[in-house]
Amino acid sequence: MKTKKWPFAYVGIITAITYIPILLTVVYSFNASKISSVWGGFSLEWYRELFRDRDLGEALVNSLILAFLSCLSAAVVGTTGALGMYRWKSRLNDAVAMVSMLPIMIPEIILGMVFLSVFSLMNLPFGMLTLVIAHTAFCIPYVYSMVSTRLVGMDKSLEEAALDLGASPFRVFWDVTFPTILPGILSGVMLAFAMSFDDVVISIFVTGSKVNTLPVKIYTKLKTGVTPEVNALAAVMLAVTIALIAASAAVGNWTNRSERRQIKSQEKENV
Repeated sequence: MKTKKWPFAYVGIITAITYIPILLTVVYSFNASKISSVWGGFSLEWYRELFRDRDLGEALVNSLILAFLSCLSAAVVGTTGALGMYRWKSRLNDAVAMVSMLPIMIPEIILGMVFLSVFSLMNLPFGMLTLVIAHTAFCIPYVYSMVSTRLVGMDKSLEEAALDLGASPFRVFWDVTFPTILPGILSGVMLAFAMSFDDVVISIFVTGSKVNTLPVKIYTKLKTGVTPEVNALAAVMLAVTIALIAASAAVGNWTNRSERRQIKSQEKENV
């Protein structure tokens, strides 16, 4: 019996180490005291201060615009790449797939330095344009992997049947392929949005003096110390990230349930 308790104890320790600091950040965002480490009672004052701060509001708008443009561009490029790899059968498929996932594997600080060097050589003005290019580059693998997973499980006979019935290649894509991969696209886009919205390291390297994102703004504020306002800002960003991840998981669960229903209906028809 004692040995069976060890896995639960291990999971409990890992959970505590991971989530207690996050929980404390959220709790102290409601702290009435200006000193973050001293509890002075419950208060929403720091959230009111947060939403009255024009600089933070501008940084939030910049982050939302950046995340939207980045995940939209990544959706187009990642989906196109996944479809191309699905159609193109070659010995190099595995190598190309590995290369396409490199932005996830390479440390962000190295990616930031690379983008900084490339943009400097191209004489691109640092600002929203360079931010969108850099964020799109590391968001593409998330969309690519999600769409590729959907394509692997797709029944090719459906496309072949549509072609045999006289449908054009575009019609086959729009009526058969696209509805199948749409949940993967949505999951990848939401995950890419969350990753772009939370990025600090790469943004510091490629942003300009006139454009500031919310994570970078938090980082600069932390240099003067952790205040309840920073905790409130971190709690808001945490809530946005959790909502996006939950939405992505909900899309995946909905897709799995719809697929199971289709399989059951097909089995009933066959019977």
